[in-house]
Amino acid sequence: MSTSSIETKSTCCYCGTGCGVIIESRGASITGIRGDDTHPANFGKLCTKGTTLALTMQPAAMIGRARFPEMRTERSMPRARTTWDAALNTLADRFAECIRTHGPDSVGFYVSGQLLTEDYYVFNKLAKGLIGTNNIDTNSRLCMSSAVTGYTQTLGVDAPPCSYEDIDHASCLFIAGSNTAFAHPVLYQRIDAARAANPAIKVIVVDPRRTDTAAGADLHLQILPGTDVALFHAMLHVMLWEEWVDRNYIDAHTEGFEALRTLVRETSPAIAAQICGVPAADIVMAAKWFATSAATLSLYCQGLNQSASGTAKNAGLINLHLAAGQIGKPGAGPFSLTGQPNAMGGREVGGLATTLAAHRDIANAAHREEVRAFWNADRISSERGKTAVEMFAAAKTGEIKILWIVCTNPAQSLPDLKEVRAALQTAELVIVQDAYRNTETIAFADVLLAATSWGEKDGTVTNSERRISRVRAAAPAPGEARHDWRIARDFGRLLEQKLRPSAPSMFDFDTPEDVWNEHRELTRERDLDITGLSYSRLESHGPQQWPYPEGAANGQARLYVDGKFPTPSGRAQFFTAKYQPVTDKVDAHYPLALTTGRLRDQWHGMSRTGSVARLYGSAPEPRLTMNVHDLARRGFQDGDLVQVKSRRGAIYVQAEGSQTMRSGQVYLAMHWGKRFLGGADSAGVNTLTNPAFDGYSRQPELKHAAVKVEPAALAWNLVAFRECMNDENLVIDQLSALQSSVAFMSCVLIGRERPGVLVRVAHHGAPTMDWLAEIDKVMALAGANVLRYDDDRRGSARRMLVADDRLIAVRLSGDIAATQSAAWLRAWLLASKSVAEIRRLLLSPVAQAPIGLPLASRAVCQCFDVSESAICDQLAAIEGSSVERLQALQAAVKCGTECGSCIPELKSFIAKIPARVVEEVA
Repeated sequence: MSTSSIETKSTCCYCGTGCGVIIESRGASITGIRGDDTHPANFGKLCTKGTTLALTMQPAAMIGRARFPEMRTERSMPRARTTWDAALNTLADRFAECIRTHGPDSVGFYVSGQLLTEDYYVFNKLAKGLIGTNNIDTNSRLCMSSAVTGYTQTLGVDAPPCSYEDIDHASCLFIAGSNTAFAHPVLYQRIDAARAANPAIKVIVVDPRRTDTAAGADLHLQILPGTDVALFHAMLHVMLWEEWVDRNYIDAHTEGFEALRTLVRETSPAIAAQICGVPAADIVMAAKWFATSAATLSLYCQGLNQSASGTAKNAGLINLHLAAGQIGKPGAGPFSLTGQPNAMGGREVGGLATTLAAHRDIANAAHREEVRAFWNADRISSERGKTAVEMFAAAKTGEIKILWIVCTNPAQSLPDLKEVRAALQTAELVIVQDAYRNTETIAFADVLLAATSWGEKDGTVTNSERRISRVRAAAPAPGEARHDWRIARDFGRLLEQKLRPSAPSMFDFDTPEDVWNEHRELTRERDLDITGLSYSRLESHGPQQWPYPEGAANGQARLYVDGKFPTPSGRAQFFTAKYQPVTDKVDAHYPLALTTGRLRDQWHGMSRTGSVARLYGSAPEPRLTMNVHDLARRGFQDGDLVQVKSRRGAIYVQAEGSQTMRSGQVYLAMHWGKRFLGGADSAGVNTLTNPAFDGYSRQPELKHAAVKVEPAALAWNLVAFRECMNDENLVIDQLSALQSSVAFMSCVLIGRERPGVLVRVAHHGAPTMDWLAEIDKVMALAGANVLRYDDDRRGSARRMLVADDRLIAVRLSGDIAATQSAAWLRAWLLASKSVAEIRRLLLSPVAQAPIGLPLASRAVCQCFDVSESAICDQLAAIEGSSVERLQALQAAVKCGTECGSCIPELKSFIAKIPARVVEEVA
């Protein structure tokens, strides 16, 4: 095997920004990653997740990888290793039998925005073309489907009209429902650069929380959750009153304005101020900046999408652009930020249950016939397929017998997880095709199909600005894992022999390029025509935007510059819908509004980022963020364990106070599934969330749930932590398997160069000795050389492992007082300090840390491991303007000088910590 280093161009596998990367590999191993300076999406910049991608391919992180197929013949049995031939032949037999007996709609596919376009295409053809069911949906339903319907209802098709370069031309940036600084850090750096180049740019942020993005805005509209439509109507009301609309554009290029104008007359700024909870004057100011700016660009994400009114929110914002003529010119237009690396590619091939390939409509008979004839299929169903929430509801009732889940984790990510888990238990056959075998959904799989992942795949993705990039493999597949498109192809070839044995194969693909070329041809003369592109052109000319028809010299950066839209009339359509409040209403029983969202350094279900210890630095553990006064009124302190209840279920989690939340609201990051935050009756954050969905987009209202927060009332507590030897992810899996015996358990990675694991447990009383023995075994505390202390009267215990004069592992258990030394003992372990000076304290529940040991604060800068306390200490001694203080801080401790993801938070510290005042000497 070659030992020379190889560099491979590819793209990042996280958000829809679509950053280009250079992967460094040696032999079969990926050894490093850096940003691709030539890629127009990022010009070499990467966020913390991107810069640590190579760490997710190291042996310690690869422990959870699926490497071969597994299968069981009975639910009561564990899965066992099998061959690909045995697995796929069994599945072909089961599918054929089910389809003959119950019809094609008795099966369903739930796929993923993490797939490459080629993967998506083959699965779409398998379901809609061969089987004849539209029961294929994607987890993009959870993040982007309201953006899809918003574009379609107003502009005619699902086509974001803008490009990243529009940020450089905008005079006003309107950011709604997006903490861009966290969710799209590289894009946010571009916003920062544009503001530095043009300080006159106005930035408006609409968000119920005072996020880092909101803190950097010129105007923050801190609206109540779910009131965006009322805000947009009020802004249009002001624009009409002040005659800030573009009448010429409305008359020449739009339809339906009169009905909308009549509707918004009812929503004055004063009325909207009462609904939205923001000053009327701020609504007027936002309308003025939006409408009168030379160019207004809107950036929006899950705050608008994940709502039972998601289409109305998206379309309401697009209404403002159409009314003001803020579209089709540099720096102007509505620009949805995609939540996954290839949600756009999935939309292009018709991967949603409500669409067909190349933006065709299932309800359109001519469109169905075009696809049927192209694929030589027997039929294309005219019935809209089951969307994500509907699909699992149908599995629970038995309407869908077989579920095939690909590269996604619905037992963590879908709302109302109690119902989702019931559906997975009820379905007659559950197939999970994934690169990881330790996700929450894997526990329900009857068949596990091992798939390749980032760094091992070859194909294409499309980012938020319609830019297609090549993805290239830099490492071989682990074990027997196969590419997703190939698994679908191989299965399709077996199934078609049973369903239509005399017909030519529909799956005549030998390479990903074969698949892409067929997809390309289906786009001919459609709005997203890419017939002028090829793999070779993407290789020679780099990433390209669509449309790019045959004969074109380049792609199109900006759509609708001529005012013509792909609607029957050629005009954009104003969307008229009344404001509707959130479906899960706050009341006396559930008085708090829960909002969910992203952490800066974690991704979705954490199957990849959760395997890297340093990515926990800025958010070390699951925390419920509350307004500081709400926290105090309930008698809670930071770190207290609380129970959060919604109308669907309850979880336990630690609480913390914050000034970023307004009273009556709480926040919990979306990432924490059962693997990291669980217990006997909890499946993670989405135990709480609401499955109600938008009538147009079928996107669920994941962003909001009514909850109450109460004391945990769990008498027995345990805190344990240990250093690991490249087995930290195995330890997490072993701990998670013990959840069923306790009410609460959280498991996270700790450390950086010497990673470890931290587990917290709480229960109504002490668990069995056998259960404690299992915990000690997993936490390396079962040996004879472990220091032990037991207080049977108080029910408390302490276990310590010391080796080479260092603390290696700790377990503290009993009442809450028994665990009070956990913080400083953990700091001692992570500092790898000698235990000589604390040896006498090891078995004593001393709450205060020994003199000279600063407790570790969270890491703000992941690249250089710079903590919050270090940053605050430095800032206290730095004078000057905000810019000068930032530069001096970066020079002193390097924070924000590598990937730059932490710069928004650094700026918030600078704003909060005043510069030192130097007294003049007389």
